[in-house]
Amino acid sequence: MSRFRIEHVNSYHYAHTVGLNYGEARLLPRAAAGQRVLERTLVMTPFVDDYRERDDAFGNRVVWFNLRQPHQGLMVTACSLIERVAQPLPAGSPAWESVVESLNMPLYGEVEADAESVGVREYCLPSPHAPYEPAAIQYARISFPPGRPLLEAVADLTARIHTEFAYRPSATQIDTPISEVLAERHGVCQDFAHLAVSGLRGLGLAARYVSGYLETTPLPGAPVLTGVDASHAWISVYLPGSEENSGWFDFDPTNGTAIGEGHLTLAWGRDYGDVAPLKGVIYGGGMHQLDVGVTVTRMFDN
Repeated sequence: MSRFRIEHVNSYHYAHTVGLNYGEARLLPRAAAGQRVLERTLVMTPFVDDYRERDDAFGNRVVWFNLRQPHQGLMVTACSLIERVAQPLPAGSPAWESVVESLNMPLYGEVEADAESVGVREYCLPSPHAPYEPAAIQYARISFPPGRPLLEAVADLTARIHTEFAYRPSATQIDTPISEVLAERHGVCQDFAHLAVSGLRGLGLAARYVSGYLETTPLPGAPVLTGVDASHAWISVYLPGSEENSGWFDFDPTNGTAIGEGHLTLAWGRDYGDVAPLKGVIYGGGMHQLDVGVTVTRMFDN
């Protein structure tokens, strides 16, 4: 078990004065399998006029704020302390077709599990950034021959994305279609996560989009992962079954691996639109510049 200190700073610089600023922030990490949140704070400069916290429909912690005083800059700093232990994948998993069949079974008669079952099936449906893209489904299907164990197939899909696509910051925008990412064979972590989620859902599986962070400096001998010094994104796939071997299991397509101890979860949802770190509406400001800095530090006992 390890502890990590996270600092995520977003600095907005506006060309002209902003009169009103209404926003939502999803920068406070949530609890997750193998992860416990010990501390989490969000500080805004200038001091905002209204600040409220709530949980959204997916259980992510959301801060709603507004700033009514004139300003030409806004700094949002999130600091968290996370306790993390890696969750190993099960030794085996059922064939992926049987998982699809179980996800399509009628829910009638289920009492205690009904809410969970309905919640899981939401992640089988298309979403704005992860539609049922035919090219993505065709790409994913290569990793899913008949009878292949689910987790083995997902691991193969994420490894293929890592091998066959180039990580190129600024090559795409958040609204770049999956079809273009497939055609150009490049993108960033959000693109690769959307590609995998779209393909998995198109095959009838439940997959969700996860935002989070990577350890900035890994332990000696550990590989340096792609996507440090910024927010990161990966996927999670649902495996029904016995209590010991069921639930959500996470994979990182950008790095072609299951997530490890240095992957720290921030939020999850259907796609990026559900977990955007900051979004809102401003009045005035003109053009703006955004500077982002992320540092994830492993804490060692003295």
